[in-house]
Amino acid sequence: MTAISRSGSGRRGVATLICGALAAGGLAAAGVATLEPGEAAASSHREAPLISGTPQYDNTDVYAFVSPDHPDSTTIIANWIPFEEPAGGPNFFPFAEDAQYDLHIDNNGDAQGDLLFRYTFKTKVKNKKTFLYNTGVVESLDDADLNVTQTYDIELVKLEHGKESHRTKLADDVPVAPSNVGKASMPDYAKLREQAVYKLSNGAKTFAGQADDPFFLDLRVFDLLYGGDLSEVGNDTLKGYNVNSIALQVPTDLIVESEHQPIVGIWSTTQRKNAEGYYAQVSRLGNPLVNEVVNPIKDKDTFNASEPKDDAQFLKNVTNPELPKLIEAIYKIKAPAEPRNDLVDVFLKGVKDLNQPPHVTPSEQLRLNTSIKPAASPKRLGVLDGDTAGFPNGRRLTDDVIDAALQVVEGELLGAKNDLGDAVDKNDKEFEKAFPYVALPTEGSRGATAKTEAGVRSQLGDALTGDSMGNTGLIAGSAGAGAAGILLIGGGLMWWRRMQRPSYRRH
Repeated sequence: MTAISRSGSGRRGVATLICGALAAGGLAAAGVATLEPGEAAASSHREAPLISGTPQYDNTDVYAFVSPDHPDSTTIIANWIPFEEPAGGPNFFPFAEDAQYDLHIDNNGDAQGDLLFRYTFKTKVKNKKTFLYNTGVVESLDDADLNVTQTYDIELVKLEHGKESHRTKLADDVPVAPSNVGKASMPDYAKLREQAVYKLSNGAKTFAGQADDPFFLDLRVFDLLYGGDLSEVGNDTLKGYNVNSIALQVPTDLIVESEHQPIVGIWSTTQRKNAEGYYAQVSRLGNPLVNEVVNPIKDKDTFNASEPKDDAQFLKNVTNPELPKLIEAIYKIKAPAEPRNDLVDVFLKGVKDLNQPPHVTPSEQLRLNTSIKPAASPKRLGVLDGDTAGFPNGRRLTDDVIDAALQVVEGELLGAKNDLGDAVDKNDKEFEKAFPYVALPTEGSRGATAKTEAGVRSQLGDALTGDSMGNTGLIAGSAGAGAAGILLIGGGLMWWRRMQRPSYRRH
């Protein structure tokens, strides 16, 4: 086994290429444990053909950790809508109204959900006669100038053997933090974020809204494995992009089976209403990158529609993964011996004596031992660096899951010490110290104001940003532009009619 050190920029880039082995550890255990045939599942950024065309329903990442500032609670964060360009107006990035966004809990290790928290969203438009997302400066979530708003409901569904046994409404019409249009529209976005944090009657907290994408890694591996050129590695490909986040902080005793069994498995799904009016699962995510780089195209959509209890059907994709063979062919780095049964406990059952529940049924989940207290000084490599509060015991926002998984996959736990990594070790933005912890989203007006060579703004720029123009002026400007458009259209119509008339000449 060839160890790849960060001491050489070319060699460390190879680690990026083998990120697929993260998932290889995941589903390999399904076959080893002789599960019944089924469909394995998880998702990531644009990882499957169908879901890549419907980003509102696409899970990107799941995080689960004991809350550092409230250690008697557990925080779950699930993200949707990959690669949100901050300036993507005028419609920006709402949650889908025909979707159920679910957070699942398996608290006894049997690979079936015991609890799920269901988020459903509604959209309201105050003025449909304007194209504007906001008609003036937005200072609060109930500001009249915030033209497009969303709210959501939360239900807690209890299950027995996969069937619903009880349902409780936890919240109604909680406001969503809007997309961050820009500094002129939302000068104090942090205030809007704070107003979107809502406390539930059972002591839980909830948040839904836009956030900076917290996943950090170099994704350009998909450019034909860098074509054999490793000079470009080390860039955080997700820098500057936003996601839509759902964050939930709940008292830990609400989700665990008992004080003596504190380990929970966590994953998220999206269900979308189909043409018949029923909801069908279209996306699922536990550990990162599982469906993205392991399954061939023919399996990905089926993979996204399944449940943890059925995580055996795609065993061959995992025990005999494609990506290490490609790396060996291109970079002459020997692929690990197959079948990849060495990663069973870490990724499918949980680490023994850490986050492996008793009588566990192997399945693809993010497993968290809620009795492990938060680390005073978290280490980005988590368990590999002696920090048992980190990945793969759950996943914190700061955990470098790519580096940690790569090192395990390449034999770190078998004595093959290595220093694998993709040269991206932290997020481009600092995370918050309190719930919901995710960083504020990048605003749409992140660029510098455009100026001419003489340093004079354009007339449009002056009109929209000048101090003399208030909200009324902005709306009037919009109306004036519309009137000018009507005149142009009317003039064109009159010209067309003239052209259609027969031509007459005097004789």
